[in-house]
Amino acid sequence: MPGLSVTVITKNEAFNLLPALNSVSWADEIVVVDSGSTDETAAIARQFTPRVIERPFRGYGEQKNYAASIARNDWILSLDADERLSPPLVREIRDLLEQEPAARGYRMPRVTFHLGRWIRTTDWYPDFQLRLYDRRAGRWSERLVHESVQLDGRPGQLRGELQHYPYRNVAAHLETIERYTTLAAEQMHRDGARPGVVSMAVHPPLAFLRNYILRRGLLDGAAGLKISALNAYYVYLKFAKARQLAQGGR
Repeated sequence: MPGLSVTVITKNEAFNLLPALNSVSWADEIVVVDSGSTDETAAIARQFTPRVIERPFRGYGEQKNYAASIARNDWILSLDADERLSPPLVREIRDLLEQEPAARGYRMPRVTFHLGRWIRTTDWYPDFQLRLYDRRAGRWSERLVHESVQLDGRPGQLRGELQHYPYRNVAAHLETIERYTTLAAEQMHRDGARPGVVSMAVHPPLAFLRNYILRRGLLDGAAGLKISALNAYYVYLKFAKARQLAQGGR
């Protein structure tokens, strides 16, 4: 039976961390890498593990790779502080690790709770995430945003849901959009993307139609409409910021 290390990177996650760690308290080991929290994050983490390491933040992917590198086990479950494992997913992972898994990594569907309900429409679902992996065959990319595990080989797929609680309200959602679009635009600029006016005009409405009509956001009522509109706004802001970078900040 392979052992399992759960890794979590944090900064000022006291609001989220307790239920996240509760959901993985059965694991063989929990490793928390904290980036200078000024709230009770570290104290909460120490209720579950002595392995709470302070380390300056150098990027999401790099921080997650560091957490995996200091774990005691090769099988890693990477969890964000605003996530938790559903009971079916816990059972599925524990059953899987009763023997050597057939694949070197596993994707799982992530479902988000926002605006008072679980969202199983729009681009948000099923938001498959590769979070369970053998560190000998997988490593996090070090992109500025939307980092992911790059796996040697084809991943398996789990059915249990990873539960996501990213925003307390619309204001928090907008704050995240502002932060992430800045990083996404910088990544686009590094990758050589130079979006023009046509991209800014065409991609956001297409994103709205994809989310609201094709991905059935309309079935979630007002919540689906808000999320579809905010997803389109994310696309617009990302392209607008990338265009500004291409024009030298003008």
